[in-house]
Amino acid sequence: MSEIITVGLDLAKNVFQAHGADVSGRTVLRKKLRRDQVLDFFGRLPSCVVA
Repeated sequence: MSEIITVGLDLAKNVFQAHGADVSGRTVLRKKLRRDQVLDFFGRLPSCVVA
């Protein structure tokens, strides 16, 4: 898997969508997260831009 440099986070009440992109802008991650999973997910990612 390519290195994720940017993560887009679609906010919602209970379920969030996270989309990660590499340096060329290609999508390398799509993940559905429940509210209680968000902090753990971002805690495990390497440093990147979150938008």
